[in-house]
Amino acid sequence: MSYIFLQNYWWFLIALLGGLLVFLMFVQGANLHLGNRTLSDLQKRMILNATGRKWELTFTTLVTFGGAFFASFPLFYSTSFGGAYWVWVLILITFVFQAVSYEFQHKKENLIGSQAFRVFLMINGILAPLLIGTAVGTFFTGSDFTVNKVAITDPAAPVISTWGNGWHGLEALVNYHALLLGCSLMFLTAVLGALYILRTIDDSKIQEEMRRTVKMTLAPFLLFFLAWLVMLLLRTGYAVDEAGVITLEKFKYLHNFLQMPAVLVMFLVGVVLVLRGFILGAFTKSRHGIWPAGIGTVLVVMAVFFIAGYNSTAYYPSATDLQSSLTIRNSSSSPFTLQVMFWVSFLIPFVVAYIAYAWRQMDRKKITPDEIADTKHKY
Repeated sequence: MSYIFLQNYWWFLIALLGGLLVFLMFVQGANLHLGNRTLSDLQKRMILNATGRKWELTFTTLVTFGGAFFASFPLFYSTSFGGAYWVWVLILITFVFQAVSYEFQHKKENLIGSQAFRVFLMINGILAPLLIGTAVGTFFTGSDFTVNKVAITDPAAPVISTWGNGWHGLEALVNYHALLLGCSLMFLTAVLGALYILRTIDDSKIQEEMRRTVKMTLAPFLLFFLAWLVMLLLRTGYAVDEAGVITLEKFKYLHNFLQMPAVLVMFLVGVVLVLRGFILGAFTKSRHGIWPAGIGTVLVVMAVFFIAGYNSTAYYPSATDLQSSLTIRNSSSSPFTLQVMFWVSFLIPFVVAYIAYAWRQMDRKKITPDEIADTKHKY
């Protein structure tokens, strides 16, 4: 196992975890439908209990994604999490609101009312995908930071990465290209949430509303996603030569797709599967649209990570100092760390198998109004 192989291997796992995270954010998307005024309180409780079965999986995957990035590419972790910290703090706050809302909104000790906690869940449904998508969008637009590894030897200020402005990541929200990806992810999770509710809840009114939601959300999702994709293929990217020198290259991300045909095929297959899931949910009576849409989501997100980091590309470019841009070569852990983690990563299939088993057990029985009325352990 060469050092280069280990670096590529861990970028692959980062991409896989990112894809799984976006898919599991159907929880956030489903909670947006708690604001549907045509649904009764009982029907909203059914939606709440459908997502309540799965929200821990999303949160755990988010933590695992961040932990894997920290262990395998620590310079990115220190640069982004230490510099653009307002974005990550807001993401964590929304997830904390989510956890608290599930546990306390129907407790007797709740002093602010269940509706307030539902609003918190809806805020999480908007901000979490929007901010995560926008943060990933900076992989292509660049961020305002500099990296000086020699500074670690300075006892007065041993700071390697320095952020260039006081917004600390929030400036990405006014970068229209990065924001387009955030909006795309927000609408995607809303559709995934509707497809999951269709699959999980036996209620004709809820199913009717979810199919209507998929139809209404399909157009804005395609608009934002296609706009982001076209701009990505036309924009100048950040290429890395064999000596590690970073230069600007026109149409870099288009070149990455063409020079990595397997990634292009993965991306196109993923898009087709996502659209198939949308069509099943919106225009047929099928309740299984979540699966092709979910698998397609994972494939598309992985392909996006691949063109961001593979094929001699800087995955976290610096808009301030070109040579400070991060690549999978200059930002990874040591060979020993990556090798130890390589063997530990073989536990992942067992974890995935357990999640699949737990998922199946939780969804063996569809949620009905009778279950909400009779079950003591409910949200």
